[in-house]
Amino acid sequence: EVQLVLSGGGSVQTGGSLRLSCVASGFTKGPGEMGYYRLSPENECENVASVGSAGNLWYKESVKGRFSISRDNNKNTVYLQMNSLKPEDTAMYWCVADAVAWTLADTCYFATGSWSQGTQVTVSS
Repeated sequence: EVQLVLSGGGSVQTGGSLRLSCVASGFTKGPGEMGYYRLSPENECENVASVGSAGNLWYKESVKGRFSISRDNNKNTVYLQMNSLKPEDTAMYWCVADAVAWTLADTCYFATGSWSQGTQVTVSS
């Protein structure tokens, strides 16, 4: 059974840092692209960052220079280091593998792939 277990998250003040960790298990060949989605307070589902199996990176424009995604293929783990956090980063975050998602009924609808349980990140001003 494929499973993604997400840890981290919490509450910080503006400018603070948090780290999300996601461990994948049950993949017969290992997950392909892994990344993170979030649901903003405006109920917009956003692709935040992703890392391919070959290490290729992608970031949402608004987090470039502040967030860093990495993966350890030996541990089947993907990390999201979030620095210089802003109130607009407040959201529910999910870890995903080979997933595509969009906003549906004010939440993230994961159409394909695998996803974790959500974790709340709250940044106060």
